[in-house]
Amino acid sequence: MTRTAVVALGGNALAAEGQQGTYDEQRANAAAMAVPICALLDAGWRVVVVHGNGPQVGNLAIQQERGRGDVPEMPLFSLGAMTEGQLGSLIAIALYKVCGRRHPIAALLSHVIVELDDPAFDRPTKPIGPFFSKDAATRLARERGWDVTEDSGRGFRRVVASPEPKGFVEIDAIRCLLDAGHVVVTGGGGGIPVGRRGQDWDGVDAVIDKDYAAAELAHQLQAEALVLVTGVHAVHLDFGKETQRRLTWVDAVEAERHLAAGQFPEGSMGPKVRAATRFVRRGGQVSVITTAQLVVATLDSADPADESLGTRIVTVKSREGAIA
Repeated sequence: MTRTAVVALGGNALAAEGQQGTYDEQRANAAAMAVPICALLDAGWRVVVVHGNGPQVGNLAIQQERGRGDVPEMPLFSLGAMTEGQLGSLIAIALYKVCGRRHPIAALLSHVIVELDDPAFDRPTKPIGPFFSKDAATRLARERGWDVTEDSGRGFRRVVASPEPKGFVEIDAIRCLLDAGHVVVTGGGGGIPVGRRGQDWDGVDAVIDKDYAAAELAHQLQAEALVLVTGVHAVHLDFGKETQRRLTWVDAVEAERHLAAGQFPEGSMGPKVRAATRFVRRGGQVSVITTAQLVVATLDSADPADESLGTRIVTVKSREGAIA
């Protein structure tokens, strides 16, 4: 039986912390990400790759602002489209090099539906672009009209609206490519946000969370697995404290309980755990949160006690069956 996995790569995975974000740096990072994706393909999974664009779209916005005296400045959703194309190309090229002779690859721009009255437009929360000191962020907020916030203890960043994804306009095309045997790279940066104005789709200035977009796409495709690639091996409770402990297998009910207790901050693990539980709640078999190196082993693990792997979020029934 053919199994489908939607794999979400963070924008920070392609422009790592401490790097300048040059093309060569991002190309090397994409090459590293391609290896576990190809391992999934060789293990018999059909794969759709979704990726973030937070650092890249923020950097492009700065370039746009600085060049506004020479060329017209584009709206934020258009910058999202540009970076989806840029990063989609980067990932596709990396996949071609690693497994292109065994698996056809297609990168597809995608428009993701949002509601124009989503309350997120009144509460910007999505970090984009580089990190700044508090003083620099305060100055930029005053000069450019930005909303800024502290981001997980790493500095201050610009934040923009991040509405909920409600569906992919190109879902039939994505499904067609997948059924034809292609690895599909799409949903870049959470997709290009669009909303209905009258009878027509129109771009919306926002950046959709790529984990939520990946969960929505996995649901629409009726995928078996949602894989959220991150920089830590697994989800932890009491992260950074003496009582820190690793979660290996956890059911959606328990994960939601930890979310409600504030275990997973919104600026880091919160969206991933929420996306993972949403997918499982809506019929998915398993969500995995781990590093690129542990994706295949964690996805195929049948041992709930194996603490060398990443985190699996499953249904209550699946967890009980595994423990029994």
